[in-house]
Amino acid sequence: VQLQASGGGLVQAGDSLRLSCAASGRAFSMYAMGWFRQAPGKEREFVGSITWNGGSTLYADSVKGRFTVSRDGAKNTVYLQMNSLKPEDTAVYYCAVRVHIARAYDYWGQGTLVTVSS
Repeated sequence: VQLQASGGGLVQAGDSLRLSCAASGRAFSMYAMGWFRQAPGKEREFVGSITWNGGSTLYADSVKGRFTVSRDGAKNTVYLQMNSLKPEDTAVYYCAVRVHIARAYDYWGQGTLVTVSS
């Protein structure tokens, strides 16, 4: 499974940005796709996720109400809509695939940098 994330960039505080992550490769099934981020000098943290079949979402408290995870099943693509961005949202954002509910995230994308200036 290959994951290609895109959409990062430099924005100002209060702006919006949408990240995309397309999954490709040999036939596979997905339980969920998730977004994580890693800020400079910090550990990687969970941002949000969506189950592939039911579309159930989970969010970190720090982004709840500002970020939205959605998916396009036909394109095997997951999106992260980020609104009201803050400087503390600055990080490299990674998408990941969880193929089964009993497994952790197995496949990871290369990351896309989001920089929010104050």
